[in-house]
Amino acid sequence: MTVAEWCVFGTLMLSLLTIASVKWIGFRRFDNSRPRDPDFYDDPIRSRALGAHQNGIEAFPFFAVAVLLAEFRLGHLRLIDELAVLFLIVRVAYVFTYIGNRPTLRSILWSIGFAINIAIFFLPAIRGYLTR
Repeated sequence: MTVAEWCVFGTLMLSLLTIASVKWIGFRRFDNSRPRDPDFYDDPIRSRALGAHQNGIEAFPFFAVAVLLAEFRLGHLRLIDELAVLFLIVRVAYVFTYIGNRPTLRSILWSIGFAINIAIFFLPAIRGYLTR
């Protein structure tokens, strides 16, 4: 497996760990028989963790497709790996800024992550212009 493919897995796990962590911390209030109970998410940190989790789920498909498409179309593999690692780092920072209630920085990080996805997606189209 490539580094980028491991980053796809890491991005998926990040999205799951984002919400699992607040469920573990609030285990006495969390009722697994009602995992979507809105009362559990009344707490501001839990609410922001849920938002970060949902955004992670939303961002994951495009990232996964971009990585796989770039690899299948023989994009510059080292650059795909580097951009995928950068995307994962940006997503980790995004989660922390979301939970830490830093909306401006969070939006900037989201935009950077989206730009990285666009770059990965279009790497096969510009591969002739890149040196290997």
